[in-house]
Amino acid sequence: MAGHSKWKNIQKRKNAQDAKKGKIFMRHAKDIYIAAKSGGGDLDTNAALRTAVEKAKADNMPNDNIERNIKKATGTLDGATYEEITYEGYGPGGVAVIVNVLTDNKNRTAAEIRHAFKKNGGNLGENGSVSFMFDRKGYIVIENEDGSIDEDTMTLDALEAGAEDVNVEEGAYEIFTSPEDFQNVVSYLEEQSYNLADSEITLIPQNYNSLSPEDEAKMMKLVDALEESEDVQDVHHNLESNE
Repeated sequence: MAGHSKWKNIQKRKNAQDAKKGKIFMRHAKDIYIAAKSGGGDLDTNAALRTAVEKAKADNMPNDNIERNIKKATGTLDGATYEEITYEGYGPGGVAVIVNVLTDNKNRTAAEIRHAFKKNGGNLGENGSVSFMFDRKGYIVIENEDGSIDEDTMTLDALEAGAEDVNVEEGAYEIFTSPEDFQNVVSYLEEQSYNLADSEITLIPQNYNSLSPEDEAKMMKLVDALEESEDVQDVHHNLESNE
């Protein structure tokens, strides 16, 4: 994993989302719904829900909205029923793309995803056509812009907590875990007073695909088009940016 900074992609994605604040609450609502649906509505016993709520509060999502979505998921409030769907395909230049959605209208969402791929030089594939190119990992970022966090100390703490790997990036540390150890590592690092800039269970490419500047621009248009859909939760790809 060394040499490939997912953090750069994270920063670019978050900067783009800052321009779409109106959709942030909806995405948080869906994350909360999924976590509560699968693990129950108790924050003390559902770590995934606790993380989703913390992220929502960090973006100033009102408590009423948070509670409403927990109640929807646990069947104590009438509302739409969401379905999780994964789409796989290829972008320009053969870049592997995985799109995770949460929708209450799968026909509408399928049409939107298909249109985004077709319009931007990509094509949808069958389930399993690209997922084998990715590993599911816990991913944690600790920012270190001022250089105040000692690399050896932080690395030892992360490995002691159960992390599999640590990457040192410019201004940040990237920590990778197994999905099973993710929450334990997060809790341990927080107990050691580290400020986690990002933490999630995500998909990490096994290999990266470099494109010409022209094809990379087309690929980023595809990503933007996919993320415009309010049903899209995550877009994963194995593009190695030239930036």
